Amino acid sequence: MSSTTVSLVNGTVLSGPINTTGDGVNSTPTAAVYEEPHENLEAILVPILFAIIFLIGFVGNVTLIFTVLKNKSLRNTPNIFVVSLSVGDLLLLLCSVPFSSTLFTCFSWPFGIFLSKFNEYMQTLSLGVSVFTLTALSGDRYIAIVHPMSKHTGKPTLITVVTVVGIWILSAALAIPEAVTSNVLYFEGGAPIDNGNTTIVPVTLAICKIYPENNLPVWYSKAHSMYRFIVFFVIPHIVIAMFYVMMARILVISSKALPCESVKGSAMNQQQNRQIQARLKVAKVVLSFVVIFVVCWLPRHISILAGHFADPEYNMFWHVLKITSFCLTYIYSCVNPYALYFLSSQFRKYYNRYLFCCCPKGSYIGLAGGEHLAMNNFNSTMRRGSTTCTGEVHSQFICQDCQR
Repeated sequence: MSSTTVSLVNGTVLSGPINTTGDGVNSTPTAAVYEEPHENLEAILVPILFAIIFLIGFVGNVTLIFTVLKNKSLRNTPNIFVVSLSVGDLLLLLCSVPFSSTLFTCFSWPFGIFLSKFNEYMQTLSLGVSVFTLTALSGDRYIAIVHPMSKHTGKPTLITVVTVVGIWILSAALAIPEAVTSNVLYFEGGAPIDNGNTTIVPVTLAICKIYPENNLPVWYSKAHSMYRFIVFFVIPHIVIAMFYVMMARILVISSKALPCESVKGSAMNQQQNRQIQARLKVAKVVLSFVVIFVVCWLPRHISILAGHFADPEYNMFWHVLKITSFCLTYIYSCVNPYALYFLSSQFRKYYNRYLFCCCPKGSYIGLAGGEHLAMNNFNSTMRRGSTTCTGEVHSQFICQDCQR
């Protein structure tokens, strides 16, 4: 969204932000003074931020995927969804971040029509995979807490894999409109250079737009932006909220109905409490993912909807909101692995092992807070044939028996 000025062939001088992000705010250039892109602070800071996002997100998501695939004990239902989430984020980082970062540095879109369409398609694909996977994760936690015995019947792993594949197919289908409508608009003209005299240098300005006005009806941008908000935000979060309300209700009811009269009943009570706490902690991890998604994506939806429906005057507030919300959507693609690092002691243990593999063994073990000892105890317990997990271990994304 760099400030641009173009002197068209008819002599009209046009300028304004390059609107490649679908906000709709002041999408038509207006008369103004030409400003070189490198003179904008954002032309320097935003690409640096995108480079940091790319590096941190790539390392975090690759580590998470590698951790689950390498360790058989981690291949349970919640982690299959988490891996799907990371694959979607990783694809967005690899396929979209390098191109989107140039929007703040280049005078015009340099990559052509195909990459314009591909960039918008990947953004919507990743959005769909993220929000629908979070919805499926919430549903999985609802089943684990409200109907725990159903997790032991049928083929839960196969059902999970089929669900993940279905999410990707649905997301890919819902992203097709972006690939169809996105286009590059070319303006033949020139840019003025201040060399003592006003000189017009012939240039071709290319602007990548998701809603090119010359190819679409006037109402389409409003309808499509509202459709994206409802399908990719409102409906999934209503479903997620319903799952968590029902989970909260059953947890309150079950806590009042636990037996506690005899010694045997007390033992059963403790075991049931451990199981409930284990499932509840996993549900809290999923809920944290949902909160992160809302924080990172709600400003973007607000910016787009306000631009199309409120038609505000483009000023510094909207400029900052557009840039901030645009960056937050990419920041989301790198935060989930690190959220899991802080919320799950077992993932933290594996992260430390793989990320600090070149360090002395004592260094990364210390970072895990001694959790390697708990894992050793867990492994020895499992070798003795026990199916009961300790409170520290089974509460994380690790023990399949206690997760279900």
